Amino acid sequence: MLEGKITNLTKIYFAGSIRGGRDDVELYRSIIEHLKTHGEVFTEHVGDTELEMREEEKDNDCYIHDRDINWLFASDIVVAEVTQPSLGVGYEIGRAVERKKYILCLYRPKKGKKLSAMINGNPQLVVKEYQSLEEVKKIIDTFIQNNS
Repeated sequence: MLEGKITNLTKIYFAGSIRGGRDDVELYRSIIEHLKTHGEVFTEHVGDTELEMREEEKDNDCYIHDRDINWLFASDIVVAEVTQPSLGVGYEIGRAVERKKYILCLYRPKKGKKLSAMINGNPQLVVKEYQSLEEVKKIIDTFIQNNS
């Protein structure tokens, strides 16, 4: 399990679907803006509506992987929006689990869809369901308060 509590929270890694689907990009942007009230968010680009175009220009998956893993390892907490299934987000969560990071997974239930048992069944993850941005903000605030 995790040791200690979050201290001097300044580094946050936000994970959300990029190549798996960008339907929630505006929601990601709003979540990131709220997370910024708690510290530095390394992955602000996840909430950028023009990200796909810029990432395609770089055409360098190794660069993206290495940059993001460095940010992930340097973070104090990980907040992942897991409603849109994404191989990348799952990978990031797995690596964060290995590093014993504090991890909050946010899930918006949808009819006919179920959250992966690999996320929902992992006791190292805090998984919270929500329906609105206001709920997400309260969940984040409580998560950070409870681990500070």
